[in-house]
Amino acid sequence: MNLKFRLSLMNFLEFAVWGAYLTCMGNYLGTAGLGAQISWFYALQGIVSIFMPTLMGIVADKYIQPQRLLGICHLIAGAAMLCCWYMGLSAGFGNELPNKGLFIGMYTLSVAFYMPTLALSNTTAFTILKNNGLDTVKDFPPIRVLGTVGFIITMWFVNCAVWDDGGFGFTLGENAHKFQYTYMQFFVSGVLSIVLFLYCLTLPECKLEKKPAQSLSESLGLNAFRLFKTKKMALFFIFSALLGMSLQVTNGYAGPFITSFKGSADALISQSFAANNATLLTSISQVSEALCILMIPFFLKRYGIKVVMLIAMFAWVLRFGFFGIGNPAMPGVILFILSCIVYGVAFDFFNVSGAMFVDQECDPSVKASAQGLFMLMTNGLGATIGTLAAGEIVNHFCTWENGFLVGDWQSCWFIFATYALIVAVSFALIFHPDKKKH
Repeated sequence: MNLKFRLSLMNFLEFAVWGAYLTCMGNYLGTAGLGAQISWFYALQGIVSIFMPTLMGIVADKYIQPQRLLGICHLIAGAAMLCCWYMGLSAGFGNELPNKGLFIGMYTLSVAFYMPTLALSNTTAFTILKNNGLDTVKDFPPIRVLGTVGFIITMWFVNCAVWDDGGFGFTLGENAHKFQYTYMQFFVSGVLSIVLFLYCLTLPECKLEKKPAQSLSESLGLNAFRLFKTKKMALFFIFSALLGMSLQVTNGYAGPFITSFKGSADALISQSFAANNATLLTSISQVSEALCILMIPFFLKRYGIKVVMLIAMFAWVLRFGFFGIGNPAMPGVILFILSCIVYGVAFDFFNVSGAMFVDQECDPSVKASAQGLFMLMTNGLGATIGTLAAGEIVNHFCTWENGFLVGDWQSCWFIFATYALIVAVSFALIFHPDKKKH
């Protein structure tokens, strides 16, 4: 089987697992009695990313081949996610969870082993491509784009799939038993994780680079932190954390925000297609992401990492701003669509380009650890602080009423946009990488 196709399929499954629940989990948590804790569920992904990607990166560099460790992590993550599904199933449609603590525990275990796989999948792809004489800057983006396709397909699936007393089916209309509103989204994610575990058993070997340790830090696999000794890399990681604060905001709140319009007194808005298909609407973000990935080699080679990161930062300003002034009915829904389109630039030009930049700047012996460090700064420290701060802002301006999170959403989105603008201007003034194009 073609090597690039095999790596593309790996990325497809990797992100399909995440797409099943990431953008619609908030809708279910509201009905399960955990609506006020939405920010914590997304912050947990950041909290575990502070240490788990780095820890798993060390293991992948020194003890277990990254493709094997990728599979092991998915096995544990998938099993825990299926436990979440079972607890929701036992409680029943539309009912609060009787044991919220256990549900949070199983969810935490799942994301603790899923989040490292984002870096491990990059390491696996980069290593296999290099071992076969391929160019990562040229060949990785088309492979990575299949990950976004996987994310989109599972988003569409959980948006349209329904399960009730009448059995399994699909609908684009209003239905309280759509997967996007229920625990069934966790079932989809768990099953896909188990499938990816099995698939990882078939991937080519990524042999570990044996090298005698020369210091305690090398023995512990902490060499990647030496990248902070270089001013360029230190600033890069610091701004990665600052920009990472924006990553989970719309993942956590775009769904409840758009769905909240179903409670509007204006029938034109409450019965609009967008208000009743929030997950499908936000999937435009991932379609845009898939297309933007293919532009990365051109922009990265022609303009360098600073310009690419700046483009991403200003795209976040537009992402939040368009949500602040739009609504689900025409013509306001056009602004929602524009917000979803610029998300592709905001996410890809930061996450994907950043991972490629780190891979090129670090020594091969710490490649997995360096990717884990990038994850720590972005999805760990950055996303945790950003998500909790966003949760406080949303809970200040909005409240849950009749199953909808309603309130002054416009102020929330404008605050987020202002923050992104401040980070962008600061980055432009402070970060000055080498002139060499990457």
